[in-house]
Amino acid sequence: MKKEEVKVEIEDDTVLKISGERQVEKEDNKDTWHRVERSSGQFSRKFRLPENNVKMDQVKASMEDGVLTVETKKKTQVKSIHISA
Repeated sequence: MKKEEVKVEIEDDTVLKISGERQVEKEDNKDTWHRVERSSGQFSRKFRLPENNVKMDQVKASMEDGVLTVETKKKTQVKSIHISA
């Protein structure tokens, strides 16, 4: 698929939605016959993200050679530990 045919969205700050639609038409013309193949369809997948662990404003998506890669950044929490004597 092409990147123009795929959508990556975040719903309600907790759900990553990947959807798209493909429309392909192949046509062969010969002297005695004519053939047309159509391949199309929609897809949609949803993934629930951890509510408190993902920086939603830093989600990135890229597509190379038909492979979609979605990157998320994990929130880091620093906890100070008291050192006893």
